[in-house]
Amino acid sequence: MSLVRPQELPYSPISRATIQEHVYGRIREMILNGDIEPGRTVTVSSLSEAFGVSAMPVREALHRLVAEKALTVVAGRSVGIPPLSAERLDDLRRVRCEIEGMATEWAAAAITPAQLRHLEELIAIMDAAKAEKDRARYVPANRDFHFTIYKAAASPALMAIIESLWLQIGPYINLLKETDNWTSANRDHKAIHAALLGKDAAAARRSLQADIEQAAKSLAGLLDI
Repeated sequence: MSLVRPQELPYSPISRATIQEHVYGRIREMILNGDIEPGRTVTVSSLSEAFGVSAMPVREALHRLVAEKALTVVAGRSVGIPPLSAERLDDLRRVRCEIEGMATEWAAAAITPAQLRHLEELIAIMDAAKAEKDRARYVPANRDFHFTIYKAAASPALMAIIESLWLQIGPYINLLKETDNWTSANRDHKAIHAALLGKDAAAARRSLQADIEQAAKSLAGLLDI
């Protein structure tokens, strides 16, 4: 029996860059899904052990996320979600209203019937999750709802900005499970869907902005800032 040499295999080695991108994506999802909650910290070693990789790709991914203001260095090798002051919340609110409002307005002219049906399905999921107080179902459905709309705007440049904004505010949006924001959010989601269905760009933008404004108001009350 002959030994197959590595160079004879039809596969290429996994590059360090590929591992780093994978780790970056995993940590990014953890932030957006609320798995790293404000006030809690994670370490390079704990993430390295959880992902089954060396410390290097974890460290590099964390450096990227710190540069993107999604994480902050707490102490030594620990990182956490940056604190949210009243000023920072207000700044994010204003920018999100403009940028995400613009994306929603653009989406009104380009959104497809399939995307509109998907939004309707997500609204039903969020209604059910609200009734059952199921954050694990609500959070990803809420994000999917918003990003389905933003993808319909067909602007990679705009999408990159929106993704950066969500990395900064996402962990705090997840805290809204402790408030009645779900009710107003679902109402706004239905208004957004109705406006997009009718190709009413201005109404869609207003309803999206109302959703952001109410979330910011609820957060300010929850965090007492």
